[in-house]
Amino acid sequence: MNYLRENSKAAARKAFGGLWAAMTIPFADDGSMNESALIRDIGLLAADLKIDGVFCTGVMGEFWALSQKERKRAVEVIVENTRGRSPVLAHTGHHSASETIELTRHATQVGADFVVVINPYYPTATEEGLKRWFLDVLNSVEIGVWLFDTNYSGVSLSNSLIDQLADVENVCGIKVGHSHARYLEILELVGDRILVCEPSETQWLANMRDHGQKVFMSAAAPYLMQTARRQPMLEYTKLALAGDFDQATLIYNEMQPIRDLTDKWVHGRWARERINPVPAIKAWSGLLGMSGGKVRAPLTELNVAQLKELESDLRKVGLLSS
Repeated sequence: MNYLRENSKAAARKAFGGLWAAMTIPFADDGSMNESALIRDIGLLAADLKIDGVFCTGVMGEFWALSQKERKRAVEVIVENTRGRSPVLAHTGHHSASETIELTRHATQVGADFVVVINPYYPTATEEGLKRWFLDVLNSVEIGVWLFDTNYSGVSLSNSLIDQLADVENVCGIKVGHSHARYLEILELVGDRILVCEPSETQWLANMRDHGQKVFMSAAAPYLMQTARRQPMLEYTKLALAGDFDQATLIYNEMQPIRDLTDKWVHGRWARERINPVPAIKAWSGLLGMSGGKVRAPLTELNVAQLKELESDLRKVGLLSS
């Protein structure tokens, strides 16, 4: 970080813009973290897909399945290999406040630009308990912190708590992984004090046009819906941020077949069946040239038939050449 704690909010508004990608963590055949594959993925994101920033060791990174040592090492590798190319937002949340503090301090020491912290989702806690947990963490670290209010945790932070936490000097943003209506509600509540971002490609163009959003922060969409050959999401993002919404809308509309596939394989499976999307995301991104690969238990990979169907689907929408 290159700012003071008290300047976290201003630093975030300056740093966050464009497309940020939520990275997966590749595993080797023996189940260990594959650092060489991770470095290669960083190169593909930065050079081929021209992403503006990376979100790491979060839901896409299977943080629940990583040891503390692995989480620290992943952040070290990602920061070292993005240096000078893109900023890093490291997820450091853990059920234990002391573990969260340790992971956050480590991310700060090795050069992460900001951190994001998911709320503890077990055991069930009162608003006062969650407030005490967050304040323990926030008052113990110097880096700018994003809140992570996501439906993957099964717990939604209350408006009252979000409102209170937004006034803490090093809280600089909130990632809202709930409905669009919920995003709008939180934007109205705290958008004048901290960044409020919705990780939905479907809503991204409208959020830029109607709500002045400057950053897509962050999901797998930048590397699922684009390839080195064609980057429509990047194209319409640049056009929209430049104020050309008519041309941006044309490109956005052309992406609908790809958008339908993400509903089939990723977001829709979670919404309809509560199936975690990381296995499908890894399979999909692997077919497009990222490391993809294995997941850790309790998640399971797509079976052979599913992989074949996914590959066929990607060819139909032009993401894979015949």
